[in-house]
Amino acid sequence: MLQHLTIVATGGTIDKIYFDDKSTFQIGAPQIGDILTALGVAFAFNVIALMRKDSLHMDDADRDLVRSTILAQPHRHVLVTHGTDTMVETARVLAGISGKVIVLTGALNPARFQGSDAVFNIGCAVGAMQALPDGVYIAMNGRIWDPQRVRKNREANRFEDA
Repeated sequence: MLQHLTIVATGGTIDKIYFDDKSTFQIGAPQIGDILTALGVAFAFNVIALMRKDSLHMDDADRDLVRSTILAQPHRHVLVTHGTDTMVETARVLAGISGKVIVLTGALNPARFQGSDAVFNIGCAVGAMQALPDGVYIAMNGRIWDPQRVRKNREANRFEDA
């Protein structure tokens, strides 16, 4: 049973915001806390705003920081919000962490945008993590993926079997 959820926010499209004066997207504050609060979830959660990076700009040091941050958390359930382009690589770095259910999710469109998949992906991740055994998973496109057997199809803008 999920009583407490630790959320590690790394940035990515899910947290992107549009600045009219710059005509560009930038990564803003994590949206997931506001989303979960608005939904009235029946569990406690905390959000660790670890970084605000597009996943294409994440490197090995960033992935090591995600791993060490998760290892330091006392709670079993950890949700990582992450950019979709290198989500699989980060999930693979997290493999082998014992005693935790770790689910990575993100969005193909910013959470602030109408029609974003962010709320759906977060809901799928939270629901699945309550039934999953310890391990690392990816929740995207309505499915739970094994990081060793999934890839992002950039042309189709979705995750699929590798």
